[in-house]
Amino acid sequence: MKIIETSLPGVLVIEPRVFDDQRGFFMETYHLQRYKEAGIKDTFIQDNLSHSNKNVLRGLHYQRKHTQAKLVLVIKGVIFDVVVDIRPGSPRFGQWMGEELSEHNSRQIYVPKGFAHGFCVLSDTADVLYKCSDFYRPDDEGGIIWCDPDIGIQWPVTAPLLSEKDGKYPGLRFIDLEKLP
Repeated sequence: MKIIETSLPGVLVIEPRVFDDQRGFFMETYHLQRYKEAGIKDTFIQDNLSHSNKNVLRGLHYQRKHTQAKLVLVIKGVIFDVVVDIRPGSPRFGQWMGEELSEHNSRQIYVPKGFAHGFCVLSDTADVLYKCSDFYRPDDEGGIIWCDPDIGIQWPVTAPLLSEKDGKYPGLRFIDLEKLP
């Protein structure tokens, strides 16, 4: 397993070892001890699977009080995965990083608590599996509009397909800092 640090301290790209031969491939998508040794100390208690079509953009999501760390993996397809630092007082507050995750590169993104997360689908469809360190609570969810000019994410789509909820989120500057993780 290879760990790659990103421009946002704590956010990691993980390249698991993939063993492939004429039969197909095998890889560990999670191993508690190895991930702890790599600095990922969260206990994951919920797994989510989303299936999305091309140009779907999900996010930017976070939980306010019941913050979640996430470990994101693409099972099928290709996505552009984005993480935004929303920790009040952080020197990187409002900064983002993005990484292409796919069934071919087997990369994962570790998203620590205190960050917003989202992704857009680049392939015809994509199946995204992500582990969470706390349960999803709809009444605790927050979000930031995907096209916030202050953050300036360079999404590889210009007219994404959004949920009604995702299309109505405010920009980061309009969110009360006390309502951020």
